[in-house]
Amino acid sequence: MTDDWRTDRIGTALRGENPTVLRRLRSGFAVMGDVQFLPGYTVLLVGEPGVQRLSDLPRPRRLAFLSDMDRLAEAVERACRRLDPAFRRVNIEILGNTDPFLHAHVWPRYTWEPEDLVGGPVWTYPRDRWTDDRFALAPRHDVLREEIGTELDRLGGAPGDG
Repeated sequence: MTDDWRTDRIGTALRGENPTVLRRLRSGFAVMGDVQFLPGYTVLLVGEPGVQRLSDLPRPRRLAFLSDMDRLAEAVERACRRLDPAFRRVNIEILGNTDPFLHAHVWPRYTWEPEDLVGGPVWTYPRDRWTDDRFALAPRHDVLREEIGTELDRLGGAPGDG
């Protein structure tokens, strides 16, 4: 197994070595986010190394990626709503400014978020939320992982579908 899967997230997912993978989807991988200051943060990784942007994919694969993004967002919404009554909504983003591969962020948002942050993008959260071990993905998130995975299964669309 690769010592640091973070340096090759897609390659390690393809080889079964990325510990954040929840499920293999048609267009790639649903993975838990490295940080969980907003519990349920997930990412959809494209399943093809070298794909940097949505427009790099032929239309059918592009639509499959967007469909998988929708499926992951709905799974996160269902799981987070069930586990935390303060769940409010999900935000979905395809940015690509830092990592040079196509991926989509799915951020659950909650009513318990600080008032000065709840209305803005997650990127305005203080640096410690991104770096402090208190917010890192850990075994304490296993129930959440399982719930999101179960919802992905319920929503269907496994590899090879349609």
